[in-house]
Amino acid sequence: MAKRPLRHHPLLSAKLTVRQEQSWHARIALLALVTVLVLALLYVAFVMGKRSVSAVGPGGISVLQLQEQITELSNERDQLRQQTNTIDSKLNIDRSMQKELMDQVKTLTADNQKLKDDLAFFESFMQAGTGPDGVAVQNLKAELVAPGQLRYRALLVQGVKKSSEFSGEMQLTLNLVQAGKPVTMLFPDPKSGDAAKLKLSFKHYQRMEGVIPLPEDVTVKSVQVRVLEHGQQRAQQTINLST
Repeated sequence: MAKRPLRHHPLLSAKLTVRQEQSWHARIALLALVTVLVLALLYVAFVMGKRSVSAVGPGGISVLQLQEQITELSNERDQLRQQTNTIDSKLNIDRSMQKELMDQVKTLTADNQKLKDDLAFFESFMQAGTGPDGVAVQNLKAELVAPGQLRYRALLVQGVKKSSEFSGEMQLTLNLVQAGKPVTMLFPDPKSGDAAKLKLSFKHYQRMEGVIPLPEDVTVKSVQVRVLEHGQQRAQQTINLST
């Protein structure tokens, strides 16, 4: 008996095609899922690695250790700054005390000089009378205290035999050298009027002192003090300056 040849059945062909398409779709879906999982694992590994790197500093030191070292260094810096401020305060106190001591020395020196002047005064005051009409100039002193400023000091006394009060004025004559030429300067300036005069009014003594402004570029050679009464000279004293 002869066999019949197989015929291509349309339904069978359609089923094979559908199964073949479903198999490729499944493979693609599975591949996509695997790809997503791999990418997810790579991302997790990247994040963990980044955290691990950020948590470790140079030489394998952790960030926490670095922060602790920074805190210690900051504390040491603050302590050193506080010590520096303390030292500065002590230095300022020392400077203040040194300035105070220097001021006290200057004051004591000035007081000592006044005591010497007073001693000289009492020595002269014990005399019966000195100079014309018993009036005398004692302890005339003059010194440059600053550029263009001459300080003078004089003690005027009247002998114990004179019971009346002396009234008059004092005038200073400065012998200067300016631009190589001798110059004479009167103080106070006679042109300045009566208000500028150095008035004298005492029975036993009177201390006179002040500062005379000098012209520029002058050298003081000598200072003379004259005591005047009604325009008449009653006493005088001259001193030479070493400048």
